[in-house]
Amino acid sequence: MSASNKKKILNDPVYGFITIPTELLFDLVEHPYFQRLRRIKQLGLSEYVYPGALHTRFHHALGAMHLMGQAMSTLQSKGHAISSDECEAAQIAILLHDIGHGPFSHVLECCLLDSVPHEQISLLLMHELNRQFNGALSLAIQMFEGTYERTFFHQLISSQLDMDRMDYLNRDGYYTGVAEGAIGAERIIKMLDLVGDQLVVEAKGILSVENFLNARRLMYWQVYLHKTSICAESMLIQTLRRARFLIRQAGAEPVFASASFRLFLHDSVSLTDFQTNRAYLTAFTMLDDFDVWACIKEWALHPDFVLSSLSQMLLDRKLFKIMLSTEPFAGEFLTELESQLHRTGLPDDMLSYFLVEGQATNAAYLPSEDRIRIKLKSGKVIDIADASDLSNIQVLTNIVRRYYVCWAKELSGVRQSVNPYLNKSTELTDL
Repeated sequence: MSASNKKKILNDPVYGFITIPTELLFDLVEHPYFQRLRRIKQLGLSEYVYPGALHTRFHHALGAMHLMGQAMSTLQSKGHAISSDECEAAQIAILLHDIGHGPFSHVLECCLLDSVPHEQISLLLMHELNRQFNGALSLAIQMFEGTYERTFFHQLISSQLDMDRMDYLNRDGYYTGVAEGAIGAERIIKMLDLVGDQLVVEAKGILSVENFLNARRLMYWQVYLHKTSICAESMLIQTLRRARFLIRQAGAEPVFASASFRLFLHDSVSLTDFQTNRAYLTAFTMLDDFDVWACIKEWALHPDFVLSSLSQMLLDRKLFKIMLSTEPFAGEFLTELESQLHRTGLPDDMLSYFLVEGQATNAAYLPSEDRIRIKLKSGKVIDIADASDLSNIQVLTNIVRRYYVCWAKELSGVRQSVNPYLNKSTELTDL
């Protein structure tokens, strides 16, 4: 393919026409590792709440790359020396920042792997791509890791005001229809500057940053931590937990799974395993949302009651009931829920699959981390929390915690014909 054919223009619904500016970026987009992101939804099971939330990690990564290109142009226009190699490397780093996400992204990160964050897998895949591209990604990897001497590149890739957040808030708000996600990313990017190789925002951009932080807080409660999403995700986690339990049981009824997916259900895969056994990383690059959904369709017909019931409920969107609280739930309340489930005939060893407790936290801005710095007209640089005249910026620094409990309120109506445990005359009621 000729070089001229590698400079593509794409029509993005959020930003309009965006460009893949270099041959190397084009080749990375075309690589199977990156194409896999087409098959991983950005928002997991949020489509159960917002039917339009069907966009993918592929969309998001391209959008973040586009915003990074705009940030490079802005900083160059303000007299900062940034080479073409640095521009390309920064766009590569943000393009590949999510390449290590597995099926359902954050939802299954906790249970599919043994404490391996997606950022670590992204880094492993970037190193593998660097090998395949004869070292062309070395500078991008330094920026991604934060080891490059010009620290503002890492801030643009991973910080509290990075291109990742700017794109996903805009994009997720667009596809869910939640207007609060609109953040004015273009104006924030135009206000970016550098002071001593540290990323800052000009003072006239304070209002845009305030809007960005408030939008992030609202999007977390309205979308990312929506109670129905939490409930559906909890059910999915319990479904995989049951499948893993059955797969690891000697002599148990066979559980359908693709070869790659079965590997991660059967083994507890740590970061060391990824680093020392190439088979795990290779298998991981074969996984996407379709592996999980294909299994759930098969598991709905499995003779195991827990696995089949949870799978069928997910397929039919027959979700658990969920309650939220600002305080931990009283023991008496949880005991009553357990009693209701017991009255359906559910044995103790199955109870934890149909009664799930947890907590969700949200903090829009954490001053203890890489801060958002505002450059005043005097040239002085201060934290956004000190620069803003809005009292709610200080409030946004507080970590808000919500406790939740979800349970199978209508368990007695699930697959009665194959359920040996339940009493058809018993039904859960609201508390």
